[in-house]
Amino acid sequence: MPGLGSSSYYDRLSRQSPALIRARRPYLFKNAVVGSAIAALTIGVYVYTIRAIGQDEFEDVKVPETPRPAQK
Repeated sequence: MPGLGSSSYYDRLSRQSPALIRARRPYLFKNAVVGSAIAALTIGVYVYTIRAIGQDEFEDVKVPETPRPAQK
């Protein structure tokens, strides 16, 4: 398999070996907590930004009454 070489962590069908699963087990919960915190922060910033922008009425923007004629 390209990229895997002769790794003992994957079998020839690219499945994880029991050794790899055991090696990852101590980090599984911590990674899930950190990933969830990052996702929550990202969603929170997005929602805050959308609500902050949605409050703008654009009253200070000047809109022309009629379209300007094309210049030749």
